[in-house]
Amino acid sequence: MACDTKFEKRLIKRGFALIAGVDEVGRGALAGPVVAAAVILNHRDIPQGLNDSKQLSKLQRQRLAAEIKARALAFAIAQVENGEIDRLNILRASLQACLQAVKLLHPFPDHVLIDGNQPIPQLDCPQMSIVKGDSLSASIAAASIIAKVARDTLMKEYDEQFPGYGFARHVGYATREHQQAIRQLGASPIHRLTFHGVGSFQAALPLSLEE
Repeated sequence: MACDTKFEKRLIKRGFALIAGVDEVGRGALAGPVVAAAVILNHRDIPQGLNDSKQLSKLQRQRLAAEIKARALAFAIAQVENGEIDRLNILRASLQACLQAVKLLHPFPDHVLIDGNQPIPQLDCPQMSIVKGDSLSASIAAASIIAKVARDTLMKEYDEQFPGYGFARHVGYATREHQQAIRQLGASPIHRLTFHGVGSFQAALPLSLEE
């Protein structure tokens, strides 16, 4: 199935006007925050090529992020830091980031589309969770792109603050380079200490692909 506006069109027919897509990135990383974005697209001016951020190149994401920000009715970005992730757990932290992003939108949406199968707790408007929504809904795809570019930029800044880990390259995910750096240097201030292999410095961390 292609990424399009079929979900948004159904909601528009039901009378909803301001439809936000929400997505987060960084759930599987060993370091850094989880970052969420919320986007209300202008359905008369939607950028071409929207898709799940994982299916796009870095240059495509950067170009589309700029277009989305320039042409959307509203967008917002929120993040939950590694310390809160350790305290809450990654699922609750991810949903909290999504809630914060929606609350930052102006105007506030009258319906929200969320990637995944979990509703956002305490959200004061109707919502719909869509499994693989970032590859099905243009609004969610736009949010995934904004969140991914924002988090990658942040991890590049962290690479300068905490050299030796390679954050600019693997953006916090469990690559061999990252595993080796943790073994040699220990955990940095942005590592998630409750994640397997970080606080305990275990040698055999499972590899994971970048989101």
